[in-house]
Amino acid sequence: MVSWSGHILPVVATIAMWFFATGLIAWLDNRERRTFSRSIVLAGIGGIAGLIAVAVSSQVASIAGVYWSFAGAILIWAWHEIGFLTGAIAGPRREACPADASGMERFSHASAAMAWHEIALAFTALLLISLTWNSPNQVAAMVFLLLFVLRLSSKLAIFAGVPNMSTDILPPHLTYLKSFFGPRRFSGLLGAGIVGSLLLAAWLGSLAYGAPAGTPEAAGASLLFALAALGALEHLFLALPFRDGALWRWALPARRRDTFPS
Repeated sequence: MVSWSGHILPVVATIAMWFFATGLIAWLDNRERRTFSRSIVLAGIGGIAGLIAVAVSSQVASIAGVYWSFAGAILIWAWHEIGFLTGAIAGPRREACPADASGMERFSHASAAMAWHEIALAFTALLLISLTWNSPNQVAAMVFLLLFVLRLSSKLAIFAGVPNMSTDILPPHLTYLKSFFGPRRFSGLLGAGIVGSLLLAAWLGSLAYGAPAGTPEAAGASLLFALAALGALEHLFLALPFRDGALWRWALPARRRDTFPS
């Protein structure tokens, strides 16, 4: 049985978080570079607050505890995203891929362009898993790990090639990353990402539907289902002729909106 508190509200909350958090990050990372240090400090404070929320809520097996864990994981994830998109932590390579690079050489250059960011995400996922190990509430670790896997899948698909690559909200100082994007084609990695994310969303949805209504288990599974469904949607955006950046045009500074495609 579907309930408001255990199923519907978590999905609505996840969609709202995804929309407004992405817009906020796009706004911060497309401002003047002199504002980046303040944004990084504020994001760091939020990340530490998120880590504290995860540590405390991991011992609370309630719906409120599930939401606090979810919020904590999102704050930590946002910290990483702001660090990457401001250019504070990306990788040892900060220049475009050589035009004649191909195969493993191209993959090596692409990996070097964001190595530190990916390593930081992996270590944070391990930290959250160890922090919540055997705890009654492990939602934070599962949320962060799910985000990490879905983001890695989309990055690999973009590297191999996707039909629709929207870069409307990519900050100007990271335009060199476009040189690592694959050709405009439907690659096997994109197909695998779409199928895998849809199957994952379906499985998590079945877990949420099968959980007792109004329980922390239902709320946690519903949050994860919504995240997986949004991840599948983002993979589909890479295949369909739709500029997903238009969803966050409102969040871009005026100087970027003026050059935004109609």
